[in-house]
Amino acid sequence: MQIHEIGLIAVMILVSFSAVMVLLPSVIRRLVRKGVVAVDRYKKDLREIPTRGGIVIIGAVFLIFGIVSLLAHLPGHISVPIHLTGADWAILIVAGLFAAFGLVDDFLDVGRLVKIFILFFFSYRLIFEITSTMVLVPFVGYIDFGVLYISLIIPIYVLVTANLANMHSGFNGLASGLSAIIIAFLLLKMLLEGCYDCVFILSCLLGAIFGFLWYNFYPAKILWGNIGALSIGAAIGAIIVVSGFLVSGFVMLIPHTVNFLMYAYWRLMHRLHPHEWRWRTVKFGEVLADGTLKVPNRLTLKWVLPYYYQMTEKQAVLAMYALTIPFCVAALFIHG
Repeated sequence: MQIHEIGLIAVMILVSFSAVMVLLPSVIRRLVRKGVVAVDRYKKDLREIPTRGGIVIIGAVFLIFGIVSLLAHLPGHISVPIHLTGADWAILIVAGLFAAFGLVDDFLDVGRLVKIFILFFFSYRLIFEITSTMVLVPFVGYIDFGVLYISLIIPIYVLVTANLANMHSGFNGLASGLSAIIIAFLLLKMLLEGCYDCVFILSCLLGAIFGFLWYNFYPAKILWGNIGALSIGAAIGAIIVVSGFLVSGFVMLIPHTVNFLMYAYWRLMHRLHPHEWRWRTVKFGEVLADGTLKVPNRLTLKWVLPYYYQMTEKQAVLAMYALTIPFCVAALFIHG
């Protein structure tokens, strides 16, 4: 990759970061006026802060894509050094569909089965961008999944990734920060592998999420809601399947997967022993007078360390960042 291409990536990260930084303050004020708020459960004063802010991330990326497309098709001698690929647009469309569904789900609560059924088909736009159904599995070699890759693996992978991102959340800056880390390493991996089809959308998403994280990190001024979690999770899954990095993507998401398995075990034990206190369904912990967390159990990943050690919300989030980074580094060495 040449120096000017690296510079272009840096510019796109900066542009998307700046767009979100400019848009978010006014969006925060509007959401507060409209009463679109949620209680921040890990603050002693149980303050209310605006939610559904994830729409700003996707909105900013759509805006940048629109401007670049417009400039590229204007008559005259305007030269745009950016080439939007079909994969870029397909991934953004899928993320937009998941965002729209997240917004609807916030209002209607459509139910788990309906959600799975509908979201499954949202990823089919990616089929037209798949150039190979071969996947390099470590210690095994290349496996051609054929039509199974297109009809099942793609929609399931994107659906699962979106839900993993949605579940591994709850603290200020947790989900958005982890998503930024994974996207940053996906971008680095694509540059190292010489795979440039998704570089533009990765750059835009990375900058936009960093801009959102500025306001979402502890103490958060805004939450991203189902809109942000589902759309960014879907974008990560879509990028992985389009690029063919299924195995390395799985490695990056191991902490998210462990979090899901812990939660699934918790729900199973609650179903088997509904009257036992230790398996009771609890969604939130508490904040003690000294600012440290009091969590009800160790059955989700973000609660494990606070369960055994005195930790603040900010420290717990940074610990989750530190846990995810080694898996992302390991994924760089898995070729695909």
